[in-house]
Amino acid sequence: MAEDLVLDTAIRDWVLIPLSVVMVLIGILRYFVSKLMRSFQVPDPKIVKEGQVIVRARNLRAAANFIPPKSFRSRRVYFSNEENGLLFVPKGQAQNAQAQMFSDPNMAMDMMKKNLSMIIPQTLTFAWVNFFFSGFVAAKIPFPLTQRFRSMLQNGIDLSTVDVSYVSSRSWYFLNLFGLRGLFSLILGEENATDDTQRMMQMSGFGFDPSKSLGAEKDGLDIVQHEWALPKFEHRAEAVLKKLVS
Repeated sequence: MAEDLVLDTAIRDWVLIPLSVVMVLIGILRYFVSKLMRSFQVPDPKIVKEGQVIVRARNLRAAANFIPPKSFRSRRVYFSNEENGLLFVPKGQAQNAQAQMFSDPNMAMDMMKKNLSMIIPQTLTFAWVNFFFSGFVAAKIPFPLTQRFRSMLQNGIDLSTVDVSYVSSRSWYFLNLFGLRGLFSLILGEENATDDTQRMMQMSGFGFDPSKSLGAEKDGLDIVQHEWALPKFEHRAEAVLKKLVS
């Protein structure tokens, strides 16, 4: 049977609230430091052009049934022609995104700055939390949870008799680390640089390969089955106008 604990108000005042405030302040500080470390890069015209082509092809697929069949076929040939189509990429011209990144020292330097701006503050903050707040039961979730959440919510507490709804101070740190994205979006705007989950996903990849996106969009456009959604629309519109006029 899990035991019910009575949490001291001093834990709230000296552990829970300071830890939450420090995590928010560190996130805001890291956002402005990232802006200062970010270098201005002139976008590659070729990459911008390929991105615009992909957007136009997606719009064509989305609105394919609202243009006549002849117009759709001509536009599809314009995009996916095997000789000079905008979405066709010859095999020899496919770029390796990883090699392209390492060939550009500015891109590699910016990636290193972004990783350092995430790793160093979080390492120091975790060491601070582990040293001063380790072992505290900081909060309780107001709804029951299963045993699967014990390892996530009670990190640093080796007591199986404590109810799963109680949250340790170390787990509260991780919840703040990955759960403050919405708050940072309200404070800093949508385009903020404090999304740690997105950064960790970006650390596992080394760039974006536009040739793959062009090929995927070409395949998607080739398999579109056109069905004209407005057959004889002009005649129907003419009949409606005649009824309104007469």
